[in-house]
Formats: sequence, structure tokens, C-alpha cells
Amino acid sequence: MIPLRDNVPTRTFPVVTVGLIVVNAIVWFWELGGRGLEYHVVKDGYYPCSVQGPCEAIRVGGSVFRDHLPWWEGTFTSMFLHGGWEHIIGNMLFLWIFGNNVEDALGKVRFLLWYLAAGVAATALQTFVTLMFGTVEDASIPNIGASGAIAGVLGAYFLLLPNARVLTVIFFIIREIPAVWFLGIWIALQLWQGGFGLTHPDQTGGVAVFAHIGGFAFGFLTVRLVAKRRPLQPQY
Repeated sequence: MIPLRDNVPTRTFPVVTVGLIVVNAIVWFWELGGRGLEYHVVKDGYYPCSVQGPCEAIRVGGSVFRDHLPWWEGTFTSMFLHGGWEHIIGNMLFLWIFGNNVEDALGKVRFLLWYLAAGVAATALQTFVTLMFGTVEDASIPNIGASGAIAGVLGAYFLLLPNARVLTVIFFIIREIPAVWFLGIWIALQLWQGGFGLTHPDQTGGVAVFAHIGGFAFGFLTVRLVAKRRPLQPQY
């Protein structure tokens, strides 16, 4: 399912949401330039093994990376890195559609800090699962992407605006569906993939599904505590 737009207006222009999209885009083009995408992913990504070693060395071209960024640094740099065009376009589309209304409810500064906290929570759960159930090789794979923090936005939207409607591409059909169904199906798929990934970690396609689950849970559980006001209601 691909979301195209929702039917909820905002009170003001979503400065922080747009700013995050711009920063992610700038970092993406920086990744593509210089020494290349793979180099920057390996050098600046987050490694679960940086919390509890050992870490395996990774070779990229003529460079061998034996020491990775400290966990606290990699946690934040990895939130703005992406591994491909589909990865960044999908993430930024979700952030644009759902982030503006959550920003409207929290306020700009509070939304930015909360968004980063959602990314930390997402990384924490993915790290815990990887270290508990994965191998040294699993823990030595760089984790990147804004999807953990964006999952926090989805969890908040699910609670704040369940009656909103999302114009969605479903295979080759475009339909408006309730946000509670769109986001409910999304998180259900993450939970299914997460359960499957515990027993078949090599079959998840490299997607950090527990980061999605952790981010969504964080957003759902905390947004009421930090929201300054209710978002505007759907236009119809």
C-alpha cells in the first residue's frame, strides 16, 4: 500500500516536517557523492555490536572497517542515512503525509525532540532483539534509515486521528481508506514479520522490523503525554 495524501488540514505550515525531509535529502545526496553510498552506510551507520561486542570487520572496496562509531553517535547519524532511492522516497512520503498533523498537535520544537526520541526508542528495541536472538554477524550489520522515527509518527497518528482517511494505492487501484485500517494493516505486517524474523532472521530482507515496532509503540504510548492540543479533525 502506498499513501498519497490524507484529508486532515493543519493550522500552520509544518516547518519541522519539511525541514526533516530536506535534511534527509541533503544527507542522501551527500551519500551518493564523495566516496559512495556503500562507504557512507558502513562508516556512519549504527551497529548493535557497538553496545555489546564483538564486532566483525567489514570491507568496502579497499577500506576495512574494524572500529565503528560509538553507539550513541551512530544512533543519530543512522537516522538520516538511507540505502536506496526506494528507501528514502518511501520514508519521506510517509513522513510528509503523517508528520504534519502530529507536528501540529505537539508544536514544532516538541515535535522535533519527540521525533528524535522515537528514533532512539526504535533503535533500542532493534538492538535488544538483535543482541538477544541474533549472531555476531547480525549485530555487525549497519542499521540505517529514518523509518524507526517515522514509525513513531505513525503510532501517534493512529491514536490521534483514527477517523482520518488516506488516499492509497492498493496494487493498481486508488481508494480512500480509514487511517485506522491503513496503519493497522501496516503495524500488523511489522508484527508478523517480526515474529517470523525471530525464527528466520535471514528471511526479513534486511529490514529492521523491530525498529518499526519499537517506534510505533513509542509514538502510540507517549503522544498523549506530550501533545499540546488536538490536531484538526478530518475535512470530511
